[in-house]
Amino acid sequence: MESRECKIGVYICNCGTNIAKVVDCEAVREYISELPQVAIARTYKYMCSNPGQELIIQDIKEQGLDRVVVAACSPRMHERTFRAALQTAGLNPYMFEMANIREQCSWVHDDPQAATEKAKALTQAAVFRVAYHEALEQMMVDMCPNTLVIGAGIAGLTAALELADAGQKVYLLDKQDHLGGNLARVDLTAPYLDSARDLLTERITRVKTSDNIELLLNSRLQELKGYVGNFSATLVSVDSDDTEENKAQKIEVGNVIVCTGYKEFPAERVTHFGYGKLPNVITSFDFEKMLRAGRIECKDGEIPNYVAIIHCVGSRSPEYHGYCSRVCCMTALKYVHEIKSAIPSCYVSDLYIDMHAFGKGHEDFYRRTSEVKTMFLMFGKGDHPIIRSAGPKDDCQMLIEVNEQLSGEVIEIPADLVILMVGMEAREDATETARLVNISQDKDGWFIESHPKLDPVATTTDGIYIAGTCVAPKDIPDTVAQARAAAGRILAKIAKGKIAVDAIYAEINEDSCSGCRICNELCPYSAIEFDDEKKRSHVLSVMCKACGACVAACPSGAIKGRHFTDQQMFAQIEGVLR
Repeated sequence: MESRECKIGVYICNCGTNIAKVVDCEAVREYISELPQVAIARTYKYMCSNPGQELIIQDIKEQGLDRVVVAACSPRMHERTFRAALQTAGLNPYMFEMANIREQCSWVHDDPQAATEKAKALTQAAVFRVAYHEALEQMMVDMCPNTLVIGAGIAGLTAALELADAGQKVYLLDKQDHLGGNLARVDLTAPYLDSARDLLTERITRVKTSDNIELLLNSRLQELKGYVGNFSATLVSVDSDDTEENKAQKIEVGNVIVCTGYKEFPAERVTHFGYGKLPNVITSFDFEKMLRAGRIECKDGEIPNYVAIIHCVGSRSPEYHGYCSRVCCMTALKYVHEIKSAIPSCYVSDLYIDMHAFGKGHEDFYRRTSEVKTMFLMFGKGDHPIIRSAGPKDDCQMLIEVNEQLSGEVIEIPADLVILMVGMEAREDATETARLVNISQDKDGWFIESHPKLDPVATTTDGIYIAGTCVAPKDIPDTVAQARAAAGRILAKIAKGKIAVDAIYAEINEDSCSGCRICNELCPYSAIEFDDEKKRSHVLSVMCKACGACVAACPSGAIKGRHFTDQQMFAQIEGVLR
């Protein structure tokens, strides 16, 4: 492959000891500095830090560098950071390449010598590749400031109000005929026993009286077309049986926030608890109905003398869901206080696997609950209490046998009422929602964020955000924080007025295109359209994510991936193998 004259600066990051404890960074620097196109090579403890970035900026200006390679962590972590540094120094940000010598090298190898040799190869590959980089320019497209919020629970209400209070138009969509979602079914909230009704009433009143929020109840999303800043959504009305009516409405929006929430685990699936067979075995949401009605009673109308609460029904189980639903433990403790407040003489037993008291005020709440004479019984993971009807001589409705872990004994406790703490699971329509807005789900059906740590409200589809319990089980504070974060991200975009489109996308040479449409069917982002008049395909660059599926599949070789050209890829391969 022909060489290209350029001045490359190479920077090897120690990443504290993450890289340096396995890879000899100085040896990598010495090896790379001998390459003919490398003008300067340095090592530094933390390249992503401000001093590390300043080092690159200073060298670009003083040494006249026209390309930069950083050998450090994953590009997903800091590629944007270093591109911004290049831009600050006056160099096109796409004249940069990153070699991953942490996740792909130091973290997966124990042999320092082998890891160092691999780091040399990865860094050399980046040097060879960056020589063929081209200066690319981002495009700017106009943005519609309107936002569609799907789901009117506490997450949807919060996001809609944040946007509306900033003066932006919001369409708030929900299948149901009322606002509030799952929180509308709850009486009090842990750990301070605040009224859920009061929390919602304040937000619902503000939503209904806002001039910037258009409520679309008894409605669902039928189709979403377009790209970030320019989506066209088709909405249809649904009746009480969730069947579509013929009324369709089209709206133009720039962004979408999905806040569709969760559904409770169906307790009848856990057959050994007798839900649906024993009349006084109820779920946590059945009990919430009692609390909201203002009377705790058994099926026959009698006041219970013994109440047992069983945790992790459907959660933390290999048979059902392996994850923790997070809110169940504190909700169970909340029930203890509500039962004791309503029936002071009632004997309450709390049967748990582990007590999850994560969150502000939760540990104190657990301590206060133990002080109101609650009997805590711990059973093993994979084990479960056994419930049976009591005999005629017993003074209770049921008897619960539990292999108690702390005492090491099998204990039998009385119960007139058993409350099953059912966990959260993804909604039945989550897959359909994911398909409509082009986002992904994990193995449990929850929506997947762009990055679980660094970008927890965005998705891999630009302009589509997720918030609340459609992402994973979480409590109200985390849900509200996530909803506000999503709204904040959108307001930041709206403030700019235009959307910057990444310069990395696929291009089709129409002179070489045969019109076979293979790429149209393959594109996971629906970014390729077919022109019926020209009989040629073309890429909608604002929707393309440069995944390369079309480039690899095109039988005519008519598609080029910007920033991933054949020349660049071959150079990278040569650098690894030389």
